[in-house]
Amino acid sequence: MENVILVVHLILAICLIGVVLLQRSEGGGLGMGGGGGVMTGRQAATALGKLTWAFAIAFLATSITLTIIAAQNSAGESVLDRIGVETAPEGEDDGGLLPPASDLLPPVSGDAPALPPRADD
Repeated sequence: MENVILVVHLILAICLIGVVLLQRSEGGGLGMGGGGGVMTGRQAATALGKLTWAFAIAFLATSITLTIIAAQNSAGESVLDRIGVETAPEGEDDGGLLPPASDLLPPVSGDAPALPPRADD
């Protein structure tokens, strides 16, 4: 179901881009407004405007639907669970992989500002 909505979403995006590019702008743009045809300039602008609104509303609806589906699929699951990274529960030994917490914090030396560590030559 998610794949179907995603395909519809992509098709709507392409259609929305196409309809916006077909509209006349103040500077001419890519508007295909030529003389003659079934519709006059005002009717075509109204029809393209309505079509743009319809595509935009459908695009937003599929966006919200995809967001809801993604939230339901990831409920109670971490990204780390998906890639198979084992995390140690709290209170367990990390197997010596991490340094002690005291080594991770900068030293406290009164009111003096913290200095960058010296490079060991």
